[in-house]
Amino acid sequence: MIRQILTDPRFLPFADAASNDLPLGRLLRLALFQVSVGLALALLNGTLNRIMIVELNVPAWLVATMVALPLLFAPFRALLGYKSDHYRSILGWRRVPYIWLGTMLQFGGLAIMPFALLVLSGTGRGSIVYGQIGAALAFLLVGAGLHTTQTAGLALATDIAPEKSRPRVVALMYVMLLIGMVAASLAFGWLLSGRYTHLLLIQIIQGAAFVTFVLNIVALWRQEKRDPARGRDTSPVPAFGQAWRHFTAPAHTRRLLLAVGLGTAAFSMQDVLLEPYGGQILKMNVGATSLLTALSAGGALVAFALAARQLQRGADPMRVAAMGALVGVLAFVSVVFAEPIGSPWLFRLGAVLIGFGGGLFSVGGLLAAMALQRSDHGLALGAWGAVQATAAGLAIAGGGAAANLIGALATSGALGPALISPATGYLFVYHIEIALLFAALIAIGPLVRSSQFRSPPSTQGLGLAELPG
Repeated sequence: MIRQILTDPRFLPFADAASNDLPLGRLLRLALFQVSVGLALALLNGTLNRIMIVELNVPAWLVATMVALPLLFAPFRALLGYKSDHYRSILGWRRVPYIWLGTMLQFGGLAIMPFALLVLSGTGRGSIVYGQIGAALAFLLVGAGLHTTQTAGLALATDIAPEKSRPRVVALMYVMLLIGMVAASLAFGWLLSGRYTHLLLIQIIQGAAFVTFVLNIVALWRQEKRDPARGRDTSPVPAFGQAWRHFTAPAHTRRLLLAVGLGTAAFSMQDVLLEPYGGQILKMNVGATSLLTALSAGGALVAFALAARQLQRGADPMRVAAMGALVGVLAFVSVVFAEPIGSPWLFRLGAVLIGFGGGLFSVGGLLAAMALQRSDHGLALGAWGAVQATAAGLAIAGGGAAANLIGALATSGALGPALISPATGYLFVYHIEIALLFAALIAIGPLVRSSQFRSPPSTQGLGLAELPG
């Protein structure tokens, strides 16, 4: 009875991603590498931000620079994916060596990070310069590790999954990323709920390194089949530049990557601005603004339910993505008009619609990207991941900088008396996001008429596994 519950899609949403060739237990175990990536992201983008600025008194600009360093490796995800496609190991593996390399990079970066941060803050021994160098190295190692692990891990998941269930399997990996981020955030919050000490910082970060190592070892165990013949293959491997030119030669591929970048940037610029906007402009308390994340997540879940029904009937993924972009325009319009009429409820509606539109756009973009490459999945998934991560990082940084710059000019009166308001900087960014969404729609338009991304209706229902992170 218990086994039936754990494998029946009616009782367990993840079960519909499993198959006879890839049982649910093996699939969920493989997904643990995404949990380790989510743990690292929660630590870098959440917990360490607060500790470095408040407890360690590190300047905010330096904290922002350190947190942004992992994004330097995002553009190399396509190269990493391609290398894992053609890697010739004497043991017969392609993906495992790259996932192992990524794990070691994450572990090494997290192992040295707390000591570098203490020196950086001036509370450790040695010059602050050494702390800056050590902290930069630690963040770079963690960034290189998580991008390598995630790219090769997603390619491995695509390799071992049957073709009909690959979209569900890869999307399940992104659900596990979200689960890892939420679980890690809750764990870090609980561990830091008492009195902060430097020893506690060391224990938490190095504990995260150990958990990362264990999760990835368990995830990798007996997942990729060995093919010793691959190690004896002496045929020439095409250069990455040649493979990339061949991959991006079709106009629909370049247009899709452009659309993914524009849409991702549009939905990401508000990531660090939504809660401050609610608190500073609409006078919402901390508890009310903290619920915005839950509202966006709820909107994404509703979007997934709609997308699942449409995709199950054979809908074009690009139409789903276009619908998400249109909803995003309505979402940011709601957020913009919440300020002049002073309506927190309209603002909350905008937050829900941001999650809803972003969910539709992500589902459509993911499934369309997977249709680009029928073999050598590392290159296609790496290109998609590189575009997403790079666009999101640049958008978040650019959105914060633009809001601060325009806000300062507006409050100083440099933009005229009509714009003397602390809301001007935020509203400027939201208008940029609307423009980016229209640009994404322009890029998506011709793709809707292309048969490249269309697939026949599935006889197997889509479940929660399709929701990307």
